[in-house]
Amino acid sequence: MALKDEILEAWDEGEAEVSLLDDFLDALNDGTVRAAEKHDGVWAANEWVKKGILLNFSHRHNRTLEYGGVEYHDKFELKDTSGFLERGTRNTPDGTTIRDGAYVGDSAIMMSPSFVNIGAYVGDGTLIDSCDTVGSCAQVGDDVKLGANTLVGGVLEPVEDAPVIIEDGVSLGAGCRVTSGFVVGEGCVVGENTLLNPSIPVYDLVEDEVVYGHVPAERRVMQRYVRSSVSDRIGTEAYKPAAVATSLEDETLEKAQKEDALRD
Repeated sequence: MALKDEILEAWDEGEAEVSLLDDFLDALNDGTVRAAEKHDGVWAANEWVKKGILLNFSHRHNRTLEYGGVEYHDKFELKDTSGFLERGTRNTPDGTTIRDGAYVGDSAIMMSPSFVNIGAYVGDGTLIDSCDTVGSCAQVGDDVKLGANTLVGGVLEPVEDAPVIIEDGVSLGAGCRVTSGFVVGEGCVVGENTLLNPSIPVYDLVEDEVVYGHVPAERRVMQRYVRSSVSDRIGTEAYKPAAVATSLEDETLEKAQKEDALRD
């Protein structure tokens, strides 16, 4: 029986063997199954994968564990990173934490402190800088740069909801927050301290339209504030966050250039 069928059967029955749960985590660890995938240009959650993660939570017990001489308490061990050297992937000491069931690609770089949660996918050549978090089931593409103190939120439940997606070649400036299933399109350059979620309007000046829940590919994105309709109710001016997306210019691309020397 295929892994997907076994997970769905275990979900329906409310019972799962430890061997099945371990096989499922192994598949997440090596990237052969993912919490979300793109079909015909649209990202969608793999519900069965998220159900498999939830089964692991419900069928494992919190216990005392040890890693690198540090005692901690969790239902999951940390990811085995012994294969990183052969794959050219780096994780610096004292604070790069990768939970079991997360995938980190070849030639990726994780700086301390940073955290990648279960079900997340981090692509080849991606840089995760200091104080960054990649949440449960978040999907981060190849050759992405996450600036320091950046949050890529997780969406584990409800199972039908797609997680946060950061497509290939994106550069997120320091302090960005991307949450609630938002999709940042391929090749975008996002300015520092930009907040992106499905309730924030994105004013796409390239196509002269307002979109929600995603930024189209190849855009420069900046945080701005627009007048809120609540102003009329409270009798004073109030503003809400928005994002402005413009076309990429050579100067912007040069500033966001990724250095091959870091990934050699």
